[in-house]
Amino acid sequence: MILLAEDDEDNRQIMRMLLEMRGYGVLEAADGQAAVEMARRSPPDLILMDLKMPVLNGLAATRAIRQSGDARLRRVPVVALSAYDPSHHRQVAAAAGCDDYVVKPVDYERLETLIDNLVGRAHALAMNETAGAKPAPGNLAH
Repeated sequence: MILLAEDDEDNRQIMRMLLEMRGYGVLEAADGQAAVEMARRSPPDLILMDLKMPVLNGLAATRAIRQSGDARLRRVPVVALSAYDPSHHRQVAAAAGCDDYVVKPVDYERLETLIDNLVGRAHALAMNETAGAKPAPGNLAH
């Protein structure tokens, strides 16, 4: 299940449709606070987090998720979605706890590959943690 946190309804509908066409289940949140609450109720496999949202922006929402007491939620991959210039905002997103950064308009082929890689990595980390291994560092620095 993918949690899509995006305040623009048109963007949310298009992304939901494209994700569902590719076989993903999608939960939607129109602001950062709703995204945090939804993620706490039922940790998704991945979160697509718009950075500029009302109530709680995507960076603050990601920090809240990363500071959760629920270990399952803390290891959910978070992908920042933004029209902001990635040269500066990629580092800011990484510092907040995002695993990767996708620039809008979204390249959906790249996004699908990224989702598959991050969800697979998250499942492998969960298995390793269960077996007592330490998790590998995130991959946002590229």
